[in-house]
Amino acid sequence: MGALDDLYVLDLTQVLAGPYCTMLLADMGAEVVKVERPGGDLIRSNPPFYEDPDAEPYGGYFQSVNRGKRSLELDLGGRDDREAFLSLVEKADVVVENYRAGTMEKFDLGYERLREHNPELVYSAIRGFGDPRTGETDRQGQPSFDLIAQALGGVMEITGEADGPPMKVGPGVGDLFTAALNAVAILAAIHHRERTGEGQFVDTAMYDSMISLCERTVYQYSYGGDPPTRQGNSHPTLFPYDAFEAADGYVVIAAFGTNHWQQLCEAIDRPALAEEYDDRASRLANREMLREAIATWTRSRDTETILAALSGIPVAPVQDVADVFADDHVDAREMLVDVDQPGSGSSVTVAGNPIKMTRTPTDPGRRAPLLDEDRAELLGGRERTTTGRPTPGDDE
Repeated sequence: MGALDDLYVLDLTQVLAGPYCTMLLADMGAEVVKVERPGGDLIRSNPPFYEDPDAEPYGGYFQSVNRGKRSLELDLGGRDDREAFLSLVEKADVVVENYRAGTMEKFDLGYERLREHNPELVYSAIRGFGDPRTGETDRQGQPSFDLIAQALGGVMEITGEADGPPMKVGPGVGDLFTAALNAVAILAAIHHRERTGEGQFVDTAMYDSMISLCERTVYQYSYGGDPPTRQGNSHPTLFPYDAFEAADGYVVIAAFGTNHWQQLCEAIDRPALAEEYDDRASRLANREMLREAIATWTRSRDTETILAALSGIPVAPVQDVADVFADDHVDAREMLVDVDQPGSGSSVTVAGNPIKMTRTPTDPGRRAPLLDEDRAELLGGRERTTTGRPTPGDDE
């Protein structure tokens, strides 16, 4: 029994942002029906595969963000399949799509049309630049991906070394943060519907979300007038708050509080630094000299020695994913989940769900669906029909 097990979601999304949003809902118990274009989600064929791409129906990319869903293959360009989709809309709580603005209207399946069939429907859109219903701009209709959103929203400008080029964040935060915000918006709209009986249109744009993610740069520019830029792993207003080289890797130290600063100086046998630089302003003003004092100490010691010496101070090793797999904390928190990989006879591991609840725990342990696997259950004896052409590739 999940917290959302009475929620019925029609998921027309593909690739990453939309599927991650609906994955969060599925993990919390929602029944998510992945309505796929003819041939299925474009990302089904993306590697990695466990052993044999020809024998396995999808790779790790698709498995990770589509676990726990059901699949129905529909050609929305065909009359019969549009009618089948509308029959599902009539009993749905939520429809989620990540097409470019105007794409669903081409099929006469836009929000206003669906609302005629289900006035209480929450219709959620994830787009690169938002929807005209919530604020029309000249950018709408342009394609967008994570890299575009990170570039426009300012993420790349503040990521990387000070003397290096702009750098995208490793994970696809343009997709993932937008998806998480969209899931929040959907649940807020459901809450509103429970109080009023009103459905509504929900819109989360990738560009907008990156501005929200970079909230610090907004107030810094407003207060100071200078656009923030790259400064590596350091922090503009806190020190020490940085990565330091060890003899066998890197550690991060976040000892900017006076209490932790004093402990750090004692641990590295430089107590005079704590006395001389006893406030945040003086530490920031002399950060380069102080950073080198700390780095000289860390460079001559291995990670285990540093962690032991700095016990009680906010410090951590910089881990790779193999380290994450070996961490007992990760196992105890159930943040690595095994799911079946069809066609391989084996299980594979995907990231667990960080949302933890005591009465209605999340359940990310069900594999992703085969294409059209649930047609019989969802549509009874209705056969699949197509127009003989693929649905337009208008995804954000």
